[in-house]
Amino acid sequence: MASPEEMGNGPVVHDRRRIDPVTGQVRQPGEPRGKHAARGGGVSPDAGRRGEGTQQPGPAEPGAGAEPGGSAPGRGGVRAAQEAGEAAAGGSEAAALREQLAERTADLQRVQAEYANYRKRVDRDRTVVRDLALASVLSELLPVLDSIDRAREHGELSGGFKSVAESLEAATAKLGLARYGEKGEPFDPRVHEALTHMYSPDVSEVTCAEILQPGYKVGERILRPARVAVAEPAIGPDGIAESAPAEAGTPEGPGGPEGPAGSEGTEWPGEPGTPPPGPGQEGG
Repeated sequence: MASPEEMGNGPVVHDRRRIDPVTGQVRQPGEPRGKHAARGGGVSPDAGRRGEGTQQPGPAEPGAGAEPGGSAPGRGGVRAAQEAGEAAAGGSEAAALREQLAERTADLQRVQAEYANYRKRVDRDRTVVRDLALASVLSELLPVLDSIDRAREHGELSGGFKSVAESLEAATAKLGLARYGEKGEPFDPRVHEALTHMYSPDVSEVTCAEILQPGYKVGERILRPARVAVAEPAIGPDGIAESAPAEAGTPEGPGGPEGPAGSEGTEWPGEPGTPPPGPGQEGG
């Protein structure tokens, strides 16, 4: 008996796999397998010899190789639906992440602004505390500086004491202590303290006539106001400067150029009950 190779059909391969590698479905018993199944039907081994049972490959039927009941297109639709669901879930997750990012960014900006305000407040408080401490220390040194000024005025500032005094004044000046108050400057109640008051025709405004005790300040902070004697211009009702009021018996007083004693509007400076002398009796 001739072998299949001699018959011209070539080797025969028997496919015993339970799962069809083309469709992925479970094969039923008796179902054609191998290249005979691929050709669309079973062919007996001696079909070439007899020339019978040979099937010509025809056009593939629509839906050939598809799963029964159109399961292949359904599985593709399920996959598309799954992909659409995954895309929708990814979009919602991205939106949630963007919202969280916006919230965290706002929180970070708020914290940064609060920290910047805190730093400014701390720096300002530190400066205020430093100024207060410096002013307190320099205020305690003002009596010492006053003693140095009195010693200088009396010519007692000499020798080693002079060097110490100059070093102390230089140190306080370096810390920002400034002395103010000069004779003849206008009186300012914000920086001057008036201890005495007088009228003077030599001034045209309220002036510091004498500096009784100098003032000291640090920057804009007044440690001690300058204590001064104030001179105010003497202006009469007619707007003309007047001198100090004259005493009785002076040329400007009773009996002076303004009129004789005993005239109208004047008083006799004699003893009470004594009539003023008549004309020609003065000095009698």
